[in-house]
Amino acid sequence: MIHSEAIHCPYCHSNTLQKNGKSCTGEQRWHCKECKKYFQRSCRYNARKQGIRDTIIEMTLDSSGVRDIGRVLKISKDTVVAVLKKNARHEPLFHHQTRATTV
Repeated sequence: MIHSEAIHCPYCHSNTLQKNGKSCTGEQRWHCKECKKYFQRSCRYNARKQGIRDTIIEMTLDSSGVRDIGRVLKISKDTVVAVLKKNARHEPLFHHQTRATTV
């Protein structure tokens, strides 16, 4: 007995899908005929997984280096830097306080 799970587009939730080849890891790719977007059911790259951004920021605050974070999370160090730069624009990690000097 073949058990097939219903697949829906993660963007528009339509079920009008067409198979569109496979990724280099062998994962089936899909094309949504409604919104014209392409997707895979699961993402294998660790940097795209839920909560990685928060983990990178937390490890940075715990004084971990960029290469260490990349090695532990199995992502590129360039990705770590990109996440930190993007986050710094929205929420600075460190607030610099200046002291007033009296003369």
